[in-house]
Amino acid sequence: MQNASEQTSNLFNQDRLDALISLHARYLEGRIGGKRAILKNADLSDLSLRDADLSRAEFSNIKMRRMDLTNTYFEGATLYACDLSFSTLNNARFVRADLRGSRIEGADMKQADLQDADLREGGILDMSGDAGIGASSVNFSGANLTGARLAGCLANKADFSDAILANANIEKADFRGAILEGADLTGADIKGIQLRDAKLKHAIFADIDVSDLLRQEGVDLTRSLTSENMGRAVNDLDDSLANLIEKHRLWVKTEGQEGIQLDVTDVDMRELGSLKLEKLTALRGENTKFFGMNLYRVELQSTHLKEADFRRCDAELADFRGSNLEKARFHHSNLKQANFSSLLIGTDSKQKFAPCILDGVSFRYCDLSGANFRDASLIGADLSYTNLEGADLTNADLTGAVMDMAQMETTIMQDTKTEGSEKGRAFSLSKLKKEVSDED
Repeated sequence: MQNASEQTSNLFNQDRLDALISLHARYLEGRIGGKRAILKNADLSDLSLRDADLSRAEFSNIKMRRMDLTNTYFEGATLYACDLSFSTLNNARFVRADLRGSRIEGADMKQADLQDADLREGGILDMSGDAGIGASSVNFSGANLTGARLAGCLANKADFSDAILANANIEKADFRGAILEGADLTGADIKGIQLRDAKLKHAIFADIDVSDLLRQEGVDLTRSLTSENMGRAVNDLDDSLANLIEKHRLWVKTEGQEGIQLDVTDVDMRELGSLKLEKLTALRGENTKFFGMNLYRVELQSTHLKEADFRRCDAELADFRGSNLEKARFHHSNLKQANFSSLLIGTDSKQKFAPCILDGVSFRYCDLSGANFRDASLIGADLSYTNLEGADLTNADLTGAVMDMAQMETTIMQDTKTEGSEKGRAFSLSKLKKEVSDED
């Protein structure tokens, strides 16, 4: 193996770029003839690196404007002083990448993974040069920026909705007018940040001193989650949670004749960290905060959890059958093989199936692969950017649901109601049916 000689010519076409990718792939695989991609002062604008693996590549002062970089891997790569403006970088991976001095204004980076990336001194929004006044900001919606370094960056009016900025360094950054709705800034370094007129609904500022933010004109944290307004603490309950759970189980077992139903309405459960394998059938907990908890295989059948916050939870194989979860939020949660189907309730003589109510629930960016939604009501639910591979939506009601960019190639949709649903670019029932018939 060896490094490719530095490329200095600006003349690049797709064939030459594909050859560079091929040699780099051999380098990553440790194969004979492989050459590490080292590129300087070239212009790749309008070309495609879609699905390419350029991990550990070294790019310097490269024009990469308007490129298709969807699903491209730049893990551990250097992209120093590169211009990625107006490029499509959906699902691109920049883990530990060096993007110092790079320009990315107007880029579409939805669901990109920038964990521990270095974006200092870069141009997220550049109001000068050929972009001109009114240049577009980058779209980081749903992106993972955990531990990223954006200190001093200019990101006013950029879209960070539902992005993960936990433990990121964004001190002295300009986020004026930025969209941070649903963004997670837990533990981020926000010293000197400017947030005037930013949209902060459902943003998470846990483990952060927000006193300086509250002094800024045009900053409204009333609908954000901070350490001060997360709700009642577990310690404020009438008894220890362990005792309350035992009383609740007795209440369930005796059909309400003994014990007490557990009610954690408005309680912040996060300090517990885990409810893994707990049996909490018929729990009440409207507006309860489960944010970031381990809920693996938790039993929450027939619960009343309207507007509960399940964002970034690990709820694989969780049982929500027959529950009312209206307007709950599950953004970025692991819900593999979770059960949201109906539940048989009542005595032998008066049995009935209680459907799972998921009206208005937001599952954005969730992994719902293999989940069971049979007979569920998902009226007006948001399933954008979810992984629904192998999920069962038989007889589910998706009236008015939003499914933009959902992965649904193997989703079971027998007798599913989809009237008025917003199907977006990645979902087409007729296309799915045609693909199945073509395969047959």
